[in-house]
Amino acid sequence: VQLQASGGGLVQTGGSLRLSCAASGRTFSSYAMGWFRQAPGQERVFVASISRSGRNTNYADSVKGRFTISRDNAKNTVYLQMNGLKPEDTAVYYCAAEKSGDYYYTVSHEYDYWGQGTQVTVSS
Repeated sequence: VQLQASGGGLVQTGGSLRLSCAASGRTFSSYAMGWFRQAPGQERVFVASISRSGRNTNYADSVKGRFTISRDNAKNTVYLQMNGLKPEDTAVYYCAAEKSGDYYYTVSHEYDYWGQGTQVTVSS
């Protein structure tokens, strides 16, 4: 599967952005999907994940209550709605697909396919 992330940009503290990740292929609904982020000089870290059906989600503590992951299997797209953005949310955001369908993985090496990343910058 090929993944294409979009929707990043520059926003002020407290603002919102919605990231999208479009997937190619007919098997999108068989993958669990995740979002990760990587700030300059730091490791890539888990943000959120969602099960194949969309019924189950998992979030990093740092984004709980502010970010919402969702998916539309008919459109082969996963979303990350980000509200209440903070300067520490500044990073390149990556979407990823996990082919076994296990949505609870929070480590990057458990994911099999990656998008190219989209930059999110939150100004103070």
